Amino acid sequence: MTPKALTSTDFKFSGQTKFYKGKVRDVYFLKDNRMISIATDRLSAFDVVMPKGIPFKGQILNQLAVKMMNATEDIVPNWMEAAPDPNVTIGKRCEAFKVEMVIRGHLTGHAWREYKSGSRNLCGNRLPDGMQENDPFPTPIITPTTKAEQGAHDEDISKEEILEQGIVSREDYAQLEDYTLKLFERGSKMASEQGLILVDTKYEFGKDEHGKIVLIDEIHTPDSSRYFYLKDFDQRQKQGGHQVQLSKEFAREWLMDNGFQGKEGQQIPDLTDEFIHSVSERYIELFEKITGGKFQKADTSAMEKRIEKNVSRYLR
Repeated sequence: MTPKALTSTDFKFSGQTKFYKGKVRDVYFLKDNRMISIATDRLSAFDVVMPKGIPFKGQILNQLAVKMMNATEDIVPNWMEAAPDPNVTIGKRCEAFKVEMVIRGHLTGHAWREYKSGSRNLCGNRLPDGMQENDPFPTPIITPTTKAEQGAHDEDISKEEILEQGIVSREDYAQLEDYTLKLFERGSKMASEQGLILVDTKYEFGKDEHGKIVLIDEIHTPDSSRYFYLKDFDQRQKQGGHQVQLSKEFAREWLMDNGFQGKEGQQIPDLTDEFIHSVSERYIELFEKITGGKFQKADTSAMEKRIEKNVSRYLR
């Protein structure tokens, strides 16, 4: 029997005041300044949510984010209070900064596309000539983006522009930079211990009710980060070859191969059972490679009931 995918939720929790539906997460706000974040199995690519979900994807993202936040709470406090269900995290509501702190250790993805087009300045960072795709930078670079409203694209922005426009104060930005570099260093060390390279990632921060900067959202997951295998990296670079990625890039590539890049007039291809199964298996593989542990599939037969029961029990 095909496992069920959780694609939408409609709960009425005790003390609930508001509901927000993101691309992947459903968020329920409570009157005591807490929020319930439910990681669904929705798959988003090119800023479009696909019509079918990927079994276990939400569980994987949620459990990976919980593990990574626990492993970094000595560096920066985070929003998380508890994870009462495999798909759920409960924590404090924060006022999010309107920038995402993207950090890159290698010239890949968007950075490579900019470089290949001739640009040597990325968000205020001067890039050396003579680099090839996936080469490591001498030191990691921070390339922030604006945090776009729903449905819009995030835009590159430099530190200078952020400060000039007053998006973040100078003092707060210095703290965000410091946290970003330290988190990336810790994430890279954890990845290396699993035979992986943390290539690039993004962090989101907010302020809690006391004005303290905290880490919010997921970190070091395949939806927010890119990983390469450490073992063959140097050899592949010498040969000018393709690096094997551990990220959700494989799903984007399948969609592109089937004529979809989220552009106007394009039809989402039929997501076959074979494709959905392969994406689910790939996410499980990513979880196990990143954590070094075995993924335990939660019971998907009555997910909504399970989530409601676990959350309600915790809130009591």
